[in-house]
Amino acid sequence: MLLESTASDFDGWQALVSDSFVPLDTEPQRRGGFRGAISARDYDSVVMSHISANPHAVLRTPNLIARDAKAHGSALSPSSYYKVSLQLKGHGLLIQDGREVSLAPGSLAIYDTSRPYTLSFDCDFSSYVMMFPQSRVNLPTGTVGQLTATSIGAEHQLGAVATQIITQAGAMLPTLSRSVGIRLAGNVVDLLTTVMADELADTAEAPGERQRLWSEVTRFIDANLADPQLSPSTIAAAHFVSVRALHQVFEGSGETVSGEIRRRRIDRCRQDLADAQQSQVPVAAIGARWGLSDPAHFSRLFRSVVGSPPAAFRRSSLS
Repeated sequence: MLLESTASDFDGWQALVSDSFVPLDTEPQRRGGFRGAISARDYDSVVMSHISANPHAVLRTPNLIARDAKAHGSALSPSSYYKVSLQLKGHGLLIQDGREVSLAPGSLAIYDTSRPYTLSFDCDFSSYVMMFPQSRVNLPTGTVGQLTATSIGAEHQLGAVATQIITQAGAMLPTLSRSVGIRLAGNVVDLLTTVMADELADTAEAPGERQRLWSEVTRFIDANLADPQLSPSTIAAAHFVSVRALHQVFEGSGETVSGEIRRRRIDRCRQDLADAQQSQVPVAAIGARWGLSDPAHFSRLFRSVVGSPPAAFRRSSLS
């Protein structure tokens, strides 16, 4: 997706922001004319946008969320994303989950599109916004929920690094080939995940046993994705717990154990298929590299998750 558009009235702006992100309501903050512009690019489900606009408010309401869930038949609809905002100019306010945070130039904040939020700007502003599926973040959704409407990374060097990289990536991405852009956008998401994990480590009084085991298991999954025999039973045995106990560890994470394995395998396959340097590697070999040794099964699974077969995804990513 490549979207570069300007709205010269408020109705046009509401349609534009909803098309660029998820369905949203907007409210003017002052009388008179309105102007706003969005430049958005989609890098394999990671959307990087630059926004500049006159004062207004943006609302993700319970009704809009319910409508999304109904349309997709699941509470975990395609609208279950995280958005990370980097304020460039002007000031604003983000409200979610009973918390609010002021947005000033250099502020980095996260919000969750599957829950209500409000963004309010009382002056002209500009910002970068990265939107990506919650499944791209290697942290339980319930845990990340502790960080919404807070200034993430403000007290740490990692936050400063993330701010610099988002700024540089926002300027560079439009100039890069699609395959390189996909890789860079994925790296930025990985860095943001690290910043979130660092924030959570500082705010947690004492990590619970379930969180500790979840972290160990997800590291084990990543290290063994190439093994076609990787399964809940082999993971449970490696960690000396029952399969039932293992499933309990994943409750509240938004994913089952098997689903987590599938997601991570498909993520790795997507990265390799979008890599121009691996364009000569057969599709089936990439699937087998990540534990999906049956080509037909790999193709069906990839299509069910991504929306297109592996070969078609590769052509689109490298074109």
